[in-house]
Amino acid sequence: MKLCLLALLLAGVPSLMSVEDVAGLARVLLIGDPTSMGDTAPTRALLQNKVNVHRPLANCSSTGFGLKNLDVWLGEKKWDVIHFNFGLHDAQLPTHATKAKTVRLLTIGNSFSRNATQYLPDIVRAGGHELIHCPIVVGGASLELHATMAATNGAYKTGRSLKQELESDQWDYVTIQQASLKSHDISTYRPFAGQLRDCIKKYAPTAKLLMHQTWAYRCDDSRFATNSFTQKIMYDGLCHAYRTIAAELGARIIPVGDAFQIADTNRRWGYKPDKKFDFKNAKLPALPDQTHSLHTGWRWSKGKLSMDGHHAGVAGQYLGACVFYEVLYGENIVGNNFVPEGLDPDYARFLRETAHRAVAGLRRP
Repeated sequence: MKLCLLALLLAGVPSLMSVEDVAGLARVLLIGDPTSMGDTAPTRALLQNKVNVHRPLANCSSTGFGLKNLDVWLGEKKWDVIHFNFGLHDAQLPTHATKAKTVRLLTIGNSFSRNATQYLPDIVRAGGHELIHCPIVVGGASLELHATMAATNGAYKTGRSLKQELESDQWDYVTIQQASLKSHDISTYRPFAGQLRDCIKKYAPTAKLLMHQTWAYRCDDSRFATNSFTQKIMYDGLCHAYRTIAAELGARIIPVGDAFQIADTNRRWGYKPDKKFDFKNAKLPALPDQTHSLHTGWRWSKGKLSMDGHHAGVAGQYLGACVFYEVLYGENIVGNNFVPEGLDPDYARFLRETAHRAVAGLRRP
């Protein structure tokens, strides 16, 4: 019974299927975690008829697990190349491994900042820390809007101005972000980002300024109907803008947009539009397959099928919060055990690994 169940499970995972050697070709063994599992099938396709690409029929997990099973995986045949990848399994830190930390955070933004911090309190609690968060959220707000509010001492819906919010606590971090529609256009950041930096420096002098990098829209969003504007073009533009402006302001980036792009373009875990769904004849509650979508995507609203390719769905909100956590608390997010209800645990782990990869990539010179 167990053998039959194992066979059924392996049948659905191309990377965990044994392959027959082609005589005369070099033999390559890939030993690694789910990252290498996702890359195995594409690697085999790229190197077809050039080398024989094998891997153990298992998630090889960490170095410790690998050492225990290495002799079995190596077998009796000769290998020309052996590639190891234990990566983030070894980097994983135990929850509560460090002293409890309290972070005071003020976010100046819009629905995107609300999306990206939706699950942050849950993740912080799971990490054994504390978060004091004051969100300033104005729907669709740009840097210009917040800078204008600061200059005119205008009041938000809370009844308080930005000056009053900045002076209301000893904030550790204050974040700013550009409106998504303008995020890829660097000209829309100046002079407003600098004006906000000066305001924050004046009224919250001990706070560190962070730039919350927003994300590109989903690849099938209506704004990408032509090749003149695509998800990659939007991402490249906003990536350049945030990095340039952050350098000008002397601010650190919270690379949520980088994490979204890494996840969205992953061969195994990235979202792929459902090309078989019949949109013209769709009836409530039918929806296209949106597996691994970071964005809200297609939904029924007032009896009509509509698309929200801008805002983050549960997976995107979780990914954004993971990035925020690692930047704010300086801890590896991979070992954090909070997962939103309904999110696949394996996919959630990939998202945590992606968040860590994004933050680590930004640290490299």
